[in-house]
Amino acid sequence: MIEITMPRLSDTMEEGTIARWHKKPGDTVAVGDILVEIETDKATMEYEAYEAGTLVEILLPEGELAPIGAPIARLDNGQPNAPVPRGDASTAVSSDEVPAQSPSTGVPTPPPALAETDGGGDAERRIASPLVRRLAREHDLDLSQVRGSGPGGRIIRADLDHVLAAAETEQPTGPAMPLASGPLLDAKRGSEEVPFNNVRRVIARRLGESARTVPHFYVTAVADAEGLVRLRSELNEQLVSTGRAKVSLNDLLIRACALALRQHPLVNASYVNDQSATMLVHHRVNVGIAVASTNGLVVPVINDADRKTVSELGVEARQLATLAGTKGLSLDQMSGGTFTISNLGMYGVEEFTAIINPPEGAILAVGATTREPVGVDEEIVLRHRLRYTLSADHRIIDGALAAEFLQTLTRLIESPLSLIV
Repeated sequence: MIEITMPRLSDTMEEGTIARWHKKPGDTVAVGDILVEIETDKATMEYEAYEAGTLVEILLPEGELAPIGAPIARLDNGQPNAPVPRGDASTAVSSDEVPAQSPSTGVPTPPPALAETDGGGDAERRIASPLVRRLAREHDLDLSQVRGSGPGGRIIRADLDHVLAAAETEQPTGPAMPLASGPLLDAKRGSEEVPFNNVRRVIARRLGESARTVPHFYVTAVADAEGLVRLRSELNEQLVSTGRAKVSLNDLLIRACALALRQHPLVNASYVNDQSATMLVHHRVNVGIAVASTNGLVVPVINDADRKTVSELGVEARQLATLAGTKGLSLDQMSGGTFTISNLGMYGVEEFTAIINPPEGAILAVGATTREPVGVDEEIVLRHRLRYTLSADHRIIDGALAAEFLQTLTRLIESPLSLIV
């Protein structure tokens, strides 16, 4: 008997939602059959069986959420003494047909998150429900000190009552803070509680961690974009006449950033940790593009952006944006970024700051191109101007380096022919 558990399907995944079961209890399962679709923080994945048997029980119904390692189903493979739980009973592929992989390929399998060993280090396995583990994380509880009253010693919600009560009494007291929510206030404000989807939940967690743990600093520059706007118009006239797709200002900016990163490789870097006292300098320039889709914010990545033409970047950027809108991006298309661009110019935003997308070392926030009066040859004329702000990790990027990067970027924008030669 195999207990199938929620797998780790991406590097940022901590929990998943059952989108659709393809099998029901009693169904025969063959190797390679799709058991279930799981919605993660990045994509909806198909979960394939690589062991044959009969699906005995579905433990997590459609629409329900569970953390990595939580049991979701039981499969009878004819071996009643097989160890449980097993997080490697199946493999996953994305809905855009990434080939299935088995454990023999070396892909890491999810840890058995249900196992909790006590502080003394003995081999007793402490089994806890997903709700209990979540409460334990939120309240920093040691489940090894809790005796379970459920079947087989399983720790259930009721077993935490006295532990949570004790934790509350130990909290330091202070002046009462005004409640942000509550039945009376919610009724007065006409509030409706809207749960996060998986994408929004991960956005909130990761960007919250980035804002708290990464020492951001911000540097803003402005460029004369008159030549860039004119070049884009001329390029598009030629592209349309030959039946090819137009390019956008964002495509040109991706190209400019990629070339600037090539000249300043220390901006194309990641902080490792305090213990190692090292940083990673990336030799490939993989530019992420922040895309606001109906499913939430996602960052697909254009690999080797410095080696691609503006037209190639435009085609790839549009393809990725389309996939983002349908939640069809694969994990590979959203990983490996070394630098991110967030452009809100299409919304009329002139200037803003962005939060770094870990583990990258910097992100560029791009505003709208606006016409402003400027002095040219002792005359006041209207010209297109573009503002952008670099958010940088001060642990690896100094102010001077950030300024030099923006200086190079500004030069490329104001001499746009360099972007197409």
